[in-house]
Amino acid sequence: MSDAKDTPETEGKPKKKGKIGKILVMATGVVVLLGGGVGAGLYAANSGLVGGHSTKDKAAAEEAEADASHPGPKLVPKAEQKRAGEGGEGEEGGGHGGGGEGGEGGEGGGHENVGMKTPIGDGGERYASNYYQLPKDFTSNMRDSVHIIQVGLAVSTPYDDTVINNLKTNDLAVRSAILMTLGDANEEAVFSSEGKRQLQRKLVDAINEILRQKEGFGGIANVYFTNFVVQ
Repeated sequence: MSDAKDTPETEGKPKKKGKIGKILVMATGVVVLLGGGVGAGLYAANSGLVGGHSTKDKAAAEEAEADASHPGPKLVPKAEQKRAGEGGEGEEGGGHGGGGEGGEGGEGGGHENVGMKTPIGDGGERYASNYYQLPKDFTSNMRDSVHIIQVGLAVSTPYDDTVINNLKTNDLAVRSAILMTLGDANEEAVFSSEGKRQLQRKLVDAINEILRQKEGFGGIANVYFTNFVVQ
């Protein structure tokens, strides 16, 4: 008969142990849920599912901010390309766009589409082109040749006027580098189209090397021949 009932000392102990087990199970579940929620939140933030910005967008924004804050030359967007006729008259060289006289309203006009805006096309260069024509032609002997070469040069840069101003500031050093490059050219470089293109690339490298030495930054993208005579 004594086995049928619990004594006062032992009564309720199994029930208390069961309650503790349930509490431990519930606490473990809460910790798992919290951990999963934090992990999901971090993943969503890093992947751009929340907050509206992906990691790639953030990197692009940081790059743009860094470009805007550094003291050197700034890239000029294509949308800010200067067009012929927008600048003042008599400006020397440069400008993001072509120079020359405007043809509207002048003699020999009468075009049907005069005054219409230039249509916006797809593709093309991402940044504007800042052109500058170097003053005076360059005349030089050529390597292993009896011929003399005389060229007029213009340059372009996708950066603002800082690069052009650096070029003007170091005009003497730049001209010397150009003459040395022309003097190292051979007849193949002046009598074939491919040779002329190679000479253009060599001139770009020579000019940028001087600008990097003097200013710590090159920035010249292309060199163009405005005059080319071989005698």
